[in-house]
Amino acid sequence: MNPPVKKAVIPAAGRGTRFLPASKAIPKEMIPVVDKPAIQYVVEEAATAGLTDVCLITAEGKEAIEAHFAAAPELEAALEAKGDTERLAAVREATDLAQMSYVIQDEPKGLGHAVACAEEAVAGEPFAVLLGDDFLDARDAALADMCAVQQRTGGSVLLLIEVPEDQVHLYGCVDPVAVAPDDLPGEGELPDGLELFTITRLQEKPAPGTQYSNLAVIGRYVFTNTVFDVLRETGPGRGGEIQLTDAIDTLAAMPVEQGGGVYGIVFRGRRYDTGNKAEYLKATVQLAAARDDLGFDLRAWLTEFLADD
Repeated sequence: MNPPVKKAVIPAAGRGTRFLPASKAIPKEMIPVVDKPAIQYVVEEAATAGLTDVCLITAEGKEAIEAHFAAAPELEAALEAKGDTERLAAVREATDLAQMSYVIQDEPKGLGHAVACAEEAVAGEPFAVLLGDDFLDARDAALADMCAVQQRTGGSVLLLIEVPEDQVHLYGCVDPVAVAPDDLPGEGELPDGLELFTITRLQEKPAPGTQYSNLAVIGRYVFTNTVFDVLRETGPGRGGEIQLTDAIDTLAAMPVEQGGGVYGIVFRGRRYDTGNKAEYLKATVQLAAARDDLGFDLRAWLTEFLADD
């Protein structure tokens, strides 16, 4: 059996222009969803899946992200002196999630380039990539399922969602071949109920009518270190950037014994998108409405507000 996945890479070097002017002075990833910055939910997702080492790919001017996950002795001492144990625990929670490291991406050359920046931090081990624009509900164990498939097969694993035909052009999509869990190579138990595919090729934001399928890749991946070799040979693609999709397409065509082999799992759980303003607002309301301390009053107010409107 292959070694378990213990490392995660989170690209967070983007300029966040869709959230201007809020993102002018603070990183977009630090804008709160209810009472935690969006990036903390992503790190929590990695930690829940058993990933103990998290590398964030950041940029100059995003020091607030690193400060959020670092200890804050003066603040903690002040809260402790006041006996404010609830807020003290919340502050310390971010610090204790994982072993954090940071790499600066000097130029915005695309997602593929951002992932390539993590090669030294990954140190030869398999690793997950979690994009910071969305996060999955803690009750849905998709990332842990992906890691289990990677550990068994030794290949790369993508998380997929079904999207309407008229929206496929907004995503990277795959050419899938259904595979039964028992037919996967390797050894090791897999969770029940997985919808699994072997991926034969990918395309980034296909023109309408040219898509391989309506299964789109969302921002969760698990890779072996072969992806770094492929990224070194991957030239600029769509938008003049180094596209991670292009590298995965190469991996899908490579023999397994050379580090190839790409698999996909269909995700049908709860996903929160913070990539644009409308979806960010929906995510905030959904998460707040589900909380014990906020949900009852918020749902009552929403019912009244919508009735009045």
